[in-house]
Amino acid sequence: MPEPTPLFRVSARGLLRRRGVWLPSAVVLGLLSLVLSMLYLGANNDPVGSTKDLPIALVDADRGTEVAGRRIDLGAGIATRITGSAELRDKVSWKKVDRRTADDLLARGEVFGALVIPEDFSADVAALAGPPRRAPHPPTMTVLTNPAAGSFGSAMAAEINREVVATTSAQVGRELTRQAASAQAGTPAASAQAGTPAASARAGRPAASAAAQLMIADPVKAAVEEGHPLGTHSGLGLSAFFYALVLVLGGMLGANVIHAQVDTALGYLANDKGPFRLLKPAQHISRTQHFVACSVLMVALSMLTSALAMAGAVGVVGIDAEHLGLLWIFGTCATAAMGVTALALIAVFGTAGPIVSMLVLIGLAIPSAGATIPLQAVPDFYRFLAEFEPFRQVVDGVRSILYFGARTDAGLGRAWGMTAVGFAGSLAFGLALTRIYDRRGLHRPALRLSGPAPEPRPAVAR
Repeated sequence: MPEPTPLFRVSARGLLRRRGVWLPSAVVLGLLSLVLSMLYLGANNDPVGSTKDLPIALVDADRGTEVAGRRIDLGAGIATRITGSAELRDKVSWKKVDRRTADDLLARGEVFGALVIPEDFSADVAALAGPPRRAPHPPTMTVLTNPAAGSFGSAMAAEINREVVATTSAQVGRELTRQAASAQAGTPAASAQAGTPAASARAGRPAASAAAQLMIADPVKAAVEEGHPLGTHSGLGLSAFFYALVLVLGGMLGANVIHAQVDTALGYLANDKGPFRLLKPAQHISRTQHFVACSVLMVALSMLTSALAMAGAVGVVGIDAEHLGLLWIFGTCATAAMGVTALALIAVFGTAGPIVSMLVLIGLAIPSAGATIPLQAVPDFYRFLAEFEPFRQVVDGVRSILYFGARTDAGLGRAWGMTAVGFAGSLAFGLALTRIYDRRGLHRPALRLSGPAPEPRPAVAR
């Protein structure tokens, strides 16, 4: 039986005395902690203050009414004040549309909510200004939420809409109160607040009823409804984010596993199983062929990982999901694209590849995905990243399949296109760089030492 090759013995104390052990680890871990904290907390530090152009639909369905022979249309005036508000001018991108278009925007996830001025709004306000032809009814503006587009963004839009309703109610209430006071003092209503919506509603009317007077201080109410309903097992709109995270991690971690297994099979890495260690004789393969083999394994195994991810999420956990075939196909393609991207980075950067892939696919990607905090509520740097970072594309695709009926105009079309571009670009990047390495003779088995090789000494027991 051949004797084992003598090895150099080193103690833990001796190893810890080496600067080469401390310095690289400290630099890598320190920079990772610094960069990740800046990326994640920088994106979520002040979402309200960073909000810019949050898309909200505004529907003016008010049909107006006739008061003392005069036509009044309060909805048009209120809609003009809302869209012209200096406080919300930069924060909100109001989309003035009809109700049908608003419902379509909600169903495509293009707006985080909607504010609806109903058909009878002017009539309800006029009814408060004097004895109505029907029982006084509080004027109501409808606030529509859209958690399918993102629960946090939907909550932000709903809060903005409620504040708008409260401001509108205060304005209308002040006008109605002045008109009521003018009527009680015997002053003609028109001379008190001529030209105002409330004055028009009050003109020519007797004094308001006692029931109406109780309402005029804060007359307009907000009715909150779900504009695009979600199922009860949708995580309040977050199941798409977590499912996309599973796909992205499946690709990134899968690439590391596949790369390590291929290296083990080729004898580049030892196979440690508990206390037992097996190292096969090294087999030469070009860097290009190594990358191709890993990529083929990644694509083939992505079909399995996507199926098992869907089985766990839908079959075991029970999330709300339709279009299961499409969800599996998209999950396969997304996982494969992420995996090939990670493999290309590992092939090009070597040992630093997994760290670079983590920064690209996770560190930079999650804050710019628009999955938890909407892109309209993060700093401009993250909005720039969102144009090409892969996580955002996967989230949009999964969200469309789970919540929006797999509509291509709800993000799925862009997700397919960007996934294809990412896969092709990563494959081309990996092949181009590995071929350059091969042509220059930079083969992996060719080990290079930084200094002369020391003479082997047998290990001596102490």
